[in-house]
Amino acid sequence: MSTAGRYTPASPRVERATGVTDGSGNVTFPWPAGAFSASPVVTIGVQGASAFRSHAISANSATSTTVNVLVSAGVTLLGIGVLAVGAPAAGVTVHAHATAL
Repeated sequence: MSTAGRYTPASPRVERATGVTDGSGNVTFPWPAGAFSASPVVTIGVQGASAFRSHAISANSATSTTVNVLVSAGVTLLGIGVLAVGAPAAGVTVHAHATAL
């Protein structure tokens, strides 16, 4: 009987979700029960549009992740292009991928 063997590490758990922001620019992604034992590593994609959008993960736990999206219009001031103050972006489609550590 051979004693040689191979070890194949388990692949990390990956969950994907898509949601639309509410009137405050927030979207919450609930992860399936038991999917993660600790806060996952989350990457975010915001579906494109004509305005400048920024996003931030405002809360992240083993059970859910909340993302906030802001929209800002470009303003030209004395011939210099600048971004106006961000406002909550409602109705924006957000994609999230969560991976276990």
